Amino acid sequence: MRCSERESRRLRSAAACLRQEISLPHDTTSATASAPGIVRLALELRAPWELAATLAAAPFLKGAPAGDGHPVLVFPGLGAGDFTTAVMRRFLAARGYSAYAWEQGLNFGPRPGVLEACVARVRQLRAEHGCRVSLVGWSLGGVYAREIAKMLPDEVRVVITLGAPFSGSPKATNAWRLYQLVAGEKEIDAARFAALKEAPPLPTTSIYSRSDGVVAWQCSMELETARSENIEVHASHMGMGLNPTALYAIADRLAQPEGAWRRFDHAAHTGIKKWLFLDPRRKPGLASLFGLD
Repeated sequence: MRCSERESRRLRSAAACLRQEISLPHDTTSATASAPGIVRLALELRAPWELAATLAAAPFLKGAPAGDGHPVLVFPGLGAGDFTTAVMRRFLAARGYSAYAWEQGLNFGPRPGVLEACVARVRQLRAEHGCRVSLVGWSLGGVYAREIAKMLPDEVRVVITLGAPFSGSPKATNAWRLYQLVAGEKEIDAARFAALKEAPPLPTTSIYSRSDGVVAWQCSMELETARSENIEVHASHMGMGLNPTALYAIADRLAQPEGAWRRFDHAAHTGIKKWLFLDPRRKPGLASLFGLD
């Protein structure tokens, strides 16, 4: 499928934005955020236990809202491939969705043809299923999902990101040097790509963790509106896509009726769910004394 010249320019512009990974802040919180410290980074070692927790939480996850069969395209994080999203895709398939891998190998940023292939993939799934496609992206994959949704608002139903660095300083992540190395980017023109922080013109959810050891959690905070929101979970960055609470939240958001999307209601949860799903507007707790809140 050949793109028009206008669409080619949009693809090149989006690719340029993705190469920067993150852009100017949309608020003073993300503007002053710095990369997570050594304590948070060390806590990334808990990722394997999050997978174990997901297996143990099978009864809890079986209570997650069921899907309507619409297609969901899942994007992996920086340096990761489809094998890292296999657990998430199997979970979504079990909940009734048609879950798909991005099929672009390891995610090393917008290599030539990758963004174009992703756009074509969304259009293909839309044509095959006869309905809009939801996009779920982990870390850098979340930035992909947001940018593609901006390009194809009539093809995309919902966007959900996990620990995605779409605002703040490019140095507010412990992976920025790795990104520069694998993507071949040396200079970052943040002003040129300020639009990257803007949410897609459709329902958008950012799932994040204040104990993220890779990305400063403030850089994953969405400016909340009638169609954009934040959901905080207890998770590591490396294990977020395997975390039972994050998986439940993804299923809950995907199950929202098309055209009747409602924001996540933290107040509606009681018992253990009230502890699992924290209100992003809450005040810092005792964990802040240890740099974890």
